[in-house]
Amino acid sequence: MGRLPWLAFFFERILRFTVRFDMRSHASWSDTAGAKSSVELVERIGLVGLPNAGKTSLFNALTGAEAAVAPHPFTTTESSVAVAPVPDVRLDALATMSSSKKVVRAGVEVVDIAGLVAGASSGEGLGNRFLAGIREVDALCLVLRSFDDPEVPGVTDALDALGTLEIELVLADLATLESQIDKRRKASRADKSLAAEVAALERAHEALQTGTPLYRSVLDAEDRELRRGMFLLTDKPVLVVVNLGEDQLEKADAVVAPLVDALTGHGEVLGACVQLEAEAARLDPAERAEMFEGFGLGEGALARVAAASYQLLGRRIFFTTGDKESRAWSFRHGASAPECAGVIHSDLQRGFIRAEVIHWDELLDAGSWAVAKSGGHIRLEGKDYHVLDGDVLEIRFNV
Repeated sequence: MGRLPWLAFFFERILRFTVRFDMRSHASWSDTAGAKSSVELVERIGLVGLPNAGKTSLFNALTGAEAAVAPHPFTTTESSVAVAPVPDVRLDALATMSSSKKVVRAGVEVVDIAGLVAGASSGEGLGNRFLAGIREVDALCLVLRSFDDPEVPGVTDALDALGTLEIELVLADLATLESQIDKRRKASRADKSLAAEVAALERAHEALQTGTPLYRSVLDAEDRELRRGMFLLTDKPVLVVVNLGEDQLEKADAVVAPLVDALTGHGEVLGACVQLEAEAARLDPAERAEMFEGFGLGEGALARVAAASYQLLGRRIFFTTGDKESRAWSFRHGASAPECAGVIHSDLQRGFIRAEVIHWDELLDAGSWAVAKSGGHIRLEGKDYHVLDGDVLEIRFNV
């Protein structure tokens, strides 16, 4: 896979290097049915982990990139960015039904940063300067190692690793707040409208001083909105991927249980053998399915990671389908039909009249849009309709 030259970016006055993988060969390809496939970028997720946790292997598995992986600390010394398509068997089935020439999947941008170590916030290891690269992501994925391999050094107690990462993220957020909070207080003396924001920052500072990540705190969503401009790391939704060894797959539930208990109500937890997933990502779909079936892994962890990320971010998927194109569209959970029409094009929202709606599995049962329509299975929904995950839409509009 080709790689663009290294690009230098200044972020928060820190010079860092980001490798952005050229994903054209991954984001546009022909699937097994011959339809051209591509990816529509929607959200951003940042991978965080200790050295040799499997973070970069997960990045490669998700995106099809080829970032270097080696059994020694700090193989990753710069941030890598690439696009991961969201696997969706519903979209595949609709495209097959419609004989679509093109398939467009939803996608997430994945950012992989250098491994953190205890004391990173005070300069240990590579320091925490790489955290700047994920301040603007929409969610964090914490990769925690559980597998044991004497040839690969690193922490193998996932619960301990979680504690180390959380402390470093908390300390990074404290440093951000302490560099800004006095400035905001002074500004609020002249602009009283900033008082609520300052109070929210002060409450966040108090929580962080106790060592509590903000996603574990009792602070509410209104506070989070007021703090949005600070880009605090622990203010983001969290997904934890526990990296299992092949010998742990049969007892995966028991291995991840302590993490589930620790994060109940504060984040999603998934177990995956990242090495297997990375190997499977290099195979064609038929061979990949055969490999997953042989290991009893169903459709694989990547589909679960993608689905969990979307749920975590409050995103859902609706579809459009036809002989020219079948496409997955990402929308905010709870959005109305006109809002979803606007996801397709602003003119559709502006001139919205009605949405023709059917759930994807009902459409498949009918066999085609025309048969579903003649059979009375397609509903006409107005402006008050809230689109559901898995709905297939056609928009009636007039501009």
